[in-house]
Amino acid sequence: MSQKTLVKAIISLGDLEKVGIRVGTIEKVEEGKQALFVVNLEPKSMMGEESEGMLFDIGHADGLVPVLAMPEKPVPAGTRAE
Repeated sequence: MSQKTLVKAIISLGDLEKVGIRVGTIEKVEEGKQALFVVNLEPKSMMGEESEGMLFDIGHADGLVPVLAMPEKPVPAGTRAE
């Protein structure tokens, strides 16, 4: 990836190791789906609920209809993505 295509600042491997990314199962949709979540963010109130993680999506930041970043086959909830 060239420097011109980077959108955000370069981070060190140490910074990346601080990010907790886990697989979670979304239970309240037409069918249960798994996706990747950042799980060690500072809690934030969103729409009257306390959020303690962030769902990874692909495309939203580029103005596309987002799709989920998800495992290709089911894995246990809490599985680390490293």
